[in-house]
Amino acid sequence: MKTIITLALLVVSINGAAQNQWFYTYTDSIALVRDANEISNKFLSDIKHIEPKIQFEGKTILDTSPYLIYYGFDKNIHLPLWEQVLPELKAFFTDIAGSEEAGATMFGLFFNGFYLPHELGHALQDVAKGNLGQSYKGEYLANTIAILWWRKNGNLKELEQCYHLAKKMVNKLPNPVPEGVSIEHYFTENYGTATQDPYIYGYMQFKQFVEIYETKTLPDFNTFIETFLKE
Repeated sequence: MKTIITLALLVVSINGAAQNQWFYTYTDSIALVRDANEISNKFLSDIKHIEPKIQFEGKTILDTSPYLIYYGFDKNIHLPLWEQVLPELKAFFTDIAGSEEAGATMFGLFFNGFYLPHELGHALQDVAKGNLGQSYKGEYLANTIAILWWRKNGNLKELEQCYHLAKKMVNKLPNPVPEGVSIEHYFTENYGTATQDPYIYGYMQFKQFVEIYETKTLPDFNTFIETFLKE
């Protein structure tokens, strides 16, 4: 009996350690995918609890690319590993964060952290509404879903860390939107081009994060998803 209890406690300890690694710059690709799939399964379970009939998957795979993390045509969430990130993208993180170490930390908070339920939000958009397309509105919805889901799961400290970094980046990055043009119109019309430049695309994503995080009128995750699915 003692052995069984000890093993059970060990399993709990391992699982807890894995969960605590998220919002962290991974060096172990196996751990990254394992932990991501645990989070993905939790997100899918939460959606199923709200709408049992909905059918969608959110398998995560390792596939470091210039897009870093994205929901692909294969219906998978593609994850990046820091050591595999292109040198020019690492240079971007170093530049905007202030040092290589700070850049790696920022990468972990967002790309081995916050953006997983963001991409799952895109998957939900895809199956529930038909893909909203590459647009400012689609990104705003995915960011809202992600912030509300992390709040639901108690990751307030991590969200606050992301918020302070995002706010710093918005103040540091140049605003690419021409005078007299709305940010929604600019990024919807120039979405493909914007994704090729991390300084431009980063400005949009970080600005959205700050705006959503600071919004005081948002409902809880369940209410938001219920309303979204009924619209």
